[in-house]
Amino acid sequence: MPLRHDQTVSGISAYPLAVEIAKVGTYPALVKSGAGYFYDDVLEYRVWMHPERGASSLDEEGGDYFVAFAQHEKALAFSKASSGAEEPLVLVRQMEYIDESEDGVYEAAVGERLTEWRVEWLEGSRRAADSIEKFLRDHRK
Repeated sequence: MPLRHDQTVSGISAYPLAVEIAKVGTYPALVKSGAGYFYDDVLEYRVWMHPERGASSLDEEGGDYFVAFAQHEKALAFSKASSGAEEPLVLVRQMEYIDESEDGVYEAAVGERLTEWRVEWLEGSRRAADSIEKFLRDHRK
């Protein structure tokens, strides 16, 4: 659970808003990282904070933590204004995705999966009904 969260939205956003704004800040901190090629929902934008790089420390151990946002622009502004902050990541939900268990070996997978992505990966990656079928056809060896 993040220390803080921002469930507000204002203005036009270049990226999708969180699908359930009231749930921003309630998702688990430990999730998958990357992969899957497609997403179904944007859950929140996360700014990871690092005390060893100048972020405020929350406890004597000085562990990393994140601040969650419903909108990318607010996460980006916070990131730029905060010491020890990373660029925002996006937490996405995948209901169907591509599993690449080894390089170049792709399989369709079904089941809820939460993963953090780089924000720019959202572009053109929202899963449509035929996205996975087309991907597998195009990447068949």
